[in-house]
Amino acid sequence: MRYIEPHAHMVSRTTDDYMAMVVAGCKAVCEPAFWAGFDRSSAHGFYDYFCQLTDYEPKRAAKFGLPHFSWLCINPKESEDIKLAEDVIALIPEFLKRDNVLGIGEIGLNKNSRNEMTILEKHVNLAAEYDQLILVHTPHLEDKLKGTQLIVDMIKSDSRIDPGKVLIDHLEEHTAKIVMDAGFWGGLTLYPESKCTSPRAVDIIETYGGDRLWMNSACDWGVSVPLAVPYAAQEMRRRGYDDETLDQVFYQNPVRFLSQSPNFNIGK
Repeated sequence: MRYIEPHAHMVSRTTDDYMAMVVAGCKAVCEPAFWAGFDRSSAHGFYDYFCQLTDYEPKRAAKFGLPHFSWLCINPKESEDIKLAEDVIALIPEFLKRDNVLGIGEIGLNKNSRNEMTILEKHVNLAAEYDQLILVHTPHLEDKLKGTQLIVDMIKSDSRIDPGKVLIDHLEEHTAKIVMDAGFWGGLTLYPESKCTSPRAVDIIETYGGDRLWMNSACDWGVSVPLAVPYAAQEMRRRGYDDETLDQVFYQNPVRFLSQSPNFNIGK
């Protein structure tokens, strides 16, 4: 089965993970900027990180024949420091010129604070100014419903943003309807300890249809599974879905959304 891994933090993974993904049928991997497990102390650290995402990591993935694409931002976990966040955002336009960059992400909210909302608005403004796709992180656990509604309301209020060019990730049963009804794309993140299990993710697709949803592993330095996407495909096979449906959900849907960026080209 062919598939796209549309959200994976490969800088935290080993080359064995790249090999396993390719053998499982992965045709491209997309890596959003994220929190490194600690708060970086200056914009210089982010500059180096953006170089890693746009230069070194694509070369590492290419050794396994896997196209690598990236998204750029300052993660909401580090958005409380407004000055630092503004300095980081000022770096991004330079990197948008690089040919593996898909857009702005993963932006969003962590604790739904006022400072996080301010930086979210600045990221959305940047995406509007440079006509970029947007990938959004929604907060975890008890803050998810409130945070998802805040994000949807904020982005919908900007008339420059096409909802069809925004994907709001980490959806669960109680937030999917908000996102889908607003016309955005949605991401179902497959984690063994939080977010969605494969059966729950397939249930959500069965509820809302598969037109504007994708699945991703969001694998990082925590407890996560780089092959979570093909494992979810096995759950769909168990329920009787045919290869054509699997191809739509796991390959064609990500390609359809990501191809709105001129940089996403995997030789289709």
